[in-house]
Amino acid sequence: MDQKQYQQKFKKLQPQPPMIKNITWAFVVGGLICVLGQFLTNYFTRLELSTKEAAGPVSTILIFLSSFFTGLGLYDELGKRAGAGSIVPITGFANSIVSPAMEFKREGYVFGVGAKMFTIAGPVLVYGIATAVLIGFIYWLSH
Repeated sequence: MDQKQYQQKFKKLQPQPPMIKNITWAFVVGGLICVLGQFLTNYFTRLELSTKEAAGPVSTILIFLSSFFTGLGLYDELGKRAGAGSIVPITGFANSIVSPAMEFKREGYVFGVGAKMFTIAGPVLVYGIATAVLIGFIYWLSH
């Protein structure tokens, strides 16, 4: 059996994920997280905050809930079922910081939690900040 035949046989025997089910779960869960964010925004605007002013408390609440449910182990269970739907930017980012911190907690607060907290999120922060500085510099040069 040559390489090509082996690859064809492997593809045929490999279990296929339930694509429609996975897409539906991702859509529903991601949508529900966004609906919660919109509900909170509407709530804060009814308290006479502008949409811009409401963004801070809404972000804080979503980050808190994501971190809290990660600590309870519920967010990871949601992620197993919802896949990409659970990584809606702000909640998924909070989860990616809390998970490694919890995993390395037994190594201490400095060498465990502090050192490992940004294992996953660190590169995102570094490249995001570097890109923002570069774009800001280009904008400054052009004006």
